[in-house]
Amino acid sequence: MPDPVRTAAVRAVLIMSLTIIQAVVAFLCTLAGSWLAFPMVVSGVASTVVATWSVLDVWVTRQVWNQRHGVVSVPSSTARRMRRERRAARREARSRARKEARIRRRGAGGLSRA
Repeated sequence: MPDPVRTAAVRAVLIMSLTIIQAVVAFLCTLAGSWLAFPMVVSGVASTVVATWSVLDVWVTRQVWNQRHGVVSVPSSTARRMRRERRAARREARSRARKEARIRRRGAGGLSRA
């Protein structure tokens, strides 16, 4: 994973974990009937928006990295198809060569016996 993507991912994990902790505290404050429940719920909604934004940031950073530097070690379906076609062509060439060798052996054997 490239450094900018890793940085964004670590940031997103930290923000998400803080958001989950905040949601739990808001829930417990609500159960306890504390005055802190309403501010915690409001800030929980805001931190949920920020956490969603940070996850989108990871995705966008990854897309930008792939566009600028190319996809690293991920064969595309086109590459896979081309590799399959090359393999089939080599297999066909080997098969043709075996058939020609078999025909030559039969032809040479028939001439020497006659």
